[in-house]
Amino acid sequence: MANPLRKSLEFLGLAEETPAEEWESRPAPAAKEAPARATVTALRRGRQSSPDVSEILTVHPKKYEDAKLIAETFRDGIPVIMNLTQMSETEARRMVDFASGLTQGLYGHIERVTPKVFLLSPSHVQVSGEADDSDGDALLD
Repeated sequence: MANPLRKSLEFLGLAEETPAEEWESRPAPAAKEAPARATVTALRRGRQSSPDVSEILTVHPKKYEDAKLIAETFRDGIPVIMNLTQMSETEARRMVDFASGLTQGLYGHIERVTPKVFLLSPSHVQVSGEADDSDGDALLD
């Protein structure tokens, strides 16, 4: 069978047509070998596979750049208490938006404890107690 790219170029007039004898005299392509398997690296699970919680991180961020520590800790399956009392109102809202996306993306939960304190819990952690914000109101007033 002819090269499809070559046939397209010939059809468009961008290449000279190859005589039929030349295609017939070419050796047949070798039998296709099985494609090489790529190595697969398992994703880091961190502490998400452990059913018990032996650690909770409390963070008092002062600026939005502190979100990296929160994300790395939460990604490792450790619950995070985020106290935003030392942040400005706009940065606190931005941090809550970030934390909401983080918990949503990793199938966790975010819960407001006080107006500026939030609990981020991974999917394997169950939080018991009454939820004040169960109807989906805004997280920050």
